[in-house]
Amino acid sequence: VDRAFPRSARGALKIARTVRPGAAPGSAARPGPALTPSPPVPQLVALAALICFLASGAHEAYTALAGMETVITVLFLLLYLLRLDTRMRCLFWPLADVINSMIAALFLLVVALFAIIIKTNKGTLAGGVLGLILLVLCLVDVVLLCKKISLDKARGRSVPAK
Repeated sequence: VDRAFPRSARGALKIARTVRPGAAPGSAARPGPALTPSPPVPQLVALAALICFLASGAHEAYTALAGMETVITVLFLLLYLLRLDTRMRCLFWPLADVINSMIAALFLLVVALFAIIIKTNKGTLAGGVLGLILLVLCLVDVVLLCKKISLDKARGRSVPAK
């Protein structure tokens, strides 16, 4: 298990795509006097959007997208957390993550805007707003991953001999 990944910028972003922004993931209450109030229990953004869409009886596409985003983000988080990307070399995982985040951002833009514009009820509106939050997190994920990926940098077996 890569214990440093959740503390990295990319790990924090993956967690933020699942955990509500503003809540400290994995923080535990310290014994002794509290210097600052403990953060509220993390609320899952994508899961909250899914629940909003389910409870409001919104279109099935809204529900499917929120559920798909939750599952795929958790899978990528586990992939990096368990260092499976170093064991499974058949795919360039950061590039797959960039493509996933770009496609998710595109779908989230469409679905969140439709949910906000149509706003059949407050549940659909809340799910749309949460979808826009996920959209911003996906775009930040793409930017961070693109900074990490350098196509002109040698890696693996393609390193020239000195």
